[in-house]
Amino acid sequence: MSENELTTVHGTPVLVMPQDGPPLDTIEAATEVVGDAAWGPAEMVAMPAARLTDDFFELKTGMAGEVTQKFVNYRLRLAIVGDIESRVAESTSLRAWVTESNRGRQLWFVPTLDALAERLQP
Repeated sequence: MSENELTTVHGTPVLVMPQDGPPLDTIEAATEVVGDAAWGPAEMVAMPAARLTDDFFELKTGMAGEVTQKFVNYRLRLAIVGDIESRVAESTSLRAWVTESNRGRQLWFVPTLDALAERLQP
């Protein structure tokens, strides 16, 4: 398993979570990630979409809202990195949430780390 990597992207400290880490499948797991980020200089966490479970993408479960709120409470931005197009195509509510989130600054859905770097450009 790879380690978390703290990097700076266009002046923003980003904690990049490894692709092969444990799933973010509980609020406790989200709290652990927040703890890893909050004890350092990170302002944003880049989480691979592959580490999120179906519960995150099925909005009726409330998991996505709880996870997102956990990051907001600690003033951490969250970027979900990876291809979620098939999930978005299957759910009108998920598509609307992704679109609205990408208009803001707290939660972004991006296909790659390069796309995240573009979004972080001043």
